[in-house]
Amino acid sequence: MNERKRKGEILERLKKIKRKEIAEKHGILRPIFCGGCGHFAALHAIYNTMFDLNISAKDLVIVSGIGCSGRSPGFVNCFGFHGAHGRALPIATGVKLANPDIHVIVVGGDGDGLSIGGGHLPHAARMNVNITYLLLDNSIYGLTKGQIAPTTPYGNKSSTTPYGNPGKPLDPIALSLIHGATFVSRGFSGYPDDLNRIVTEGVKHKGFSMVHILSPCVTFNKNETYEKYYDSTENLPEKRDLTNFEEAVHYSIQSGKNYLGIFYQKRETTLEENALNTIHTVGKYNDGRITSA
Repeated sequence: MNERKRKGEILERLKKIKRKEIAEKHGILRPIFCGGCGHFAALHAIYNTMFDLNISAKDLVIVSGIGCSGRSPGFVNCFGFHGAHGRALPIATGVKLANPDIHVIVVGGDGDGLSIGGGHLPHAARMNVNITYLLLDNSIYGLTKGQIAPTTPYGNKSSTTPYGNPGKPLDPIALSLIHGATFVSRGFSGYPDDLNRIVTEGVKHKGFSMVHILSPCVTFNKNETYEKYYDSTENLPEKRDLTNFEEAVHYSIQSGKNYLGIFYQKRETTLEENALNTIHTVGKYNDGRITSA
């Protein structure tokens, strides 16, 4: 057997092993996304991250709100919490404070996270809660059949805006940066390998990780398509200083550009670390007992 063929067979066996182990990460529910939905790539990125970081089912909690991605906790073999509309981030904050050692991933759409739940993002970011937020952005309300969402571009037509969206969209990247997120990134479902890497880096980061995912809705959004994103996306320059906040903001606000990659990353103390420091301080001044004021 020649060397090339032998290496090829070994590689194929390794791929089968990985596929088998990733399949073990699947939950009890079967994904109900439409065929071609970008959310499949985001779900696979979670499986891949669990595999690459050797995260077991008992060491992960997935929290979701309402929307097409709302049942995500059931699609993954781990603990899950399907919360109320827009409340995934505060629920996840409570989970992390209750058990700082567990990995917490929040999965939500642009409507759930930036409309009814939009008031929670600034506080999760500024407090630097050590959780990973996968914001699956299809720029439409897909579950309710095609109304405009907070990230719908100006002028786009929908079931509620037949003459075009009169408002301007929110920018999740700029919002996250301004409010203090310590890991800010963007991926695209059309580039699953890159998305896997970004999600893995987000989970590894100690602090609030925003992973904005361009996730086309193939059923109700005929404007923000895979083809459009293949043409309009561009990778961020390599060999950048990821701690340079001003540069990150610069790339986030470039008109007409959808940059992909990690915009910003910096290690700062997390909410859980600050909370534990407070507990230790209170205990020290009360002879080791935590008492009420």
